[in-house]
Amino acid sequence: MPTNSTPPDTRHRIGEWMTGNEAHMAAYREKIAKEAYAQAGERLRTPAVQELARLFDDNAVLRMSLTRAIDEARESGRRLGYASIGELMTVIDHLMTYTPPFSETSMIVCPLNAFLDWPMCMPSGHAVFRDATVNAHLKQVLNVWCDFLGGPHSRTHLDTAPPDGWFCDEARKRLGLSQFQYREDQPHWGFDSWNDFFTRRFRAGARPVAAPDDPHVIVSACEAAPYHTESNLKIRDTFWIKGQPYSLRDIFTPARLPLAERFVGGDLYQAYLSAYNYHRWHAPVRGTVTHAYRVDGAYYSVVEAEGPDPAGLNDSQGYITAVAARAVIAIDSDDPGIGTVAAVFVGMGDVSSCVVEVVPGQRVGKGDEIGYFQYGGSTCCLLFEPGVIDRFLHEPPSGGDAPVVQVNASVAIAR
Repeated sequence: MPTNSTPPDTRHRIGEWMTGNEAHMAAYREKIAKEAYAQAGERLRTPAVQELARLFDDNAVLRMSLTRAIDEARESGRRLGYASIGELMTVIDHLMTYTPPFSETSMIVCPLNAFLDWPMCMPSGHAVFRDATVNAHLKQVLNVWCDFLGGPHSRTHLDTAPPDGWFCDEARKRLGLSQFQYREDQPHWGFDSWNDFFTRRFRAGARPVAAPDDPHVIVSACEAAPYHTESNLKIRDTFWIKGQPYSLRDIFTPARLPLAERFVGGDLYQAYLSAYNYHRWHAPVRGTVTHAYRVDGAYYSVVEAEGPDPAGLNDSQGYITAVAARAVIAIDSDDPGIGTVAAVFVGMGDVSSCVVEVVPGQRVGKGDEIGYFQYGGSTCCLLFEPGVIDRFLHEPPSGGDAPVVQVNASVAIAR
């Protein structure tokens, strides 16, 4: 059953991970799919993709649901670049050695997300992309791609050649590359791989820590734009409904219930990262790490309450804090009045891994690096115990993108 008569011409996508122009998205999918079909052999080349294809081949319910989701998207006028599960697997196989180019006008930095963009938000697609077995296989697929992006063959576009090179004049301006560490005299400007470039570091002094000796000034854990703030957090809430209230038990997982309970009645600040920004995480307060762990989750699941959405992960920012793959780091502040501050780093849109660089018991200073996102879209949350926060310093926008708050800049004032 079609969900819409015609797709919208444009769709706002926060963070600029993918173009908002649907015609450009469709053309991109068709171009990449054509390349994939032309280069395909008699069988899929990547073992992880072979296993994903076998899962759908062997599981009748999953095969039915994904086939229906593809059909629903196509019947609604969406140009996917493929018409069957088999063709989709051929495209995914091709993407395992794909390196995103720079683009001035039609940036698409999350290619898998681009191809799953419509099926994942169709009526029959929701259950597919929440399925634990599907997500376990998607994790393996993304890990394979991450391994490629971590190797030397991923540096195809790490050059100065316009329009695709990430060091061409327009790209350097867009990235603010002069703020980062690189070696212009070296091949690929000193980067060993695409992931090395993606997780590039700032030059010394580029992001000073706000009020380093004042514990009441909380700093941003990421270079990210404000998305939402919420007070009076609940231990359990209906995160899947419109409005997507935050559910502490689900964010931290039931196994970490004592940690989650500390934030009941407390406050949350959520912000999202841009494709162009810095992707490392920093400690929002000085103290001792009490928890540092990763949570497996869904990779392309979107909330149904927001309706069919070609930017589904954009409008599911609250929802994905409870269901997506993520990392949790909790820090016991040196100021007893602040207590425990938790930072939750959530992968979305092709994120292959969240890398945690600290362990429980480790001391961290405010602004110290504590981890990073490997490739893909992402969002982060800071959570505070009740009565700690006097005010947040940045209001999320009512529409459009908010200005990016620099990492280590102040985001909140404690009482």
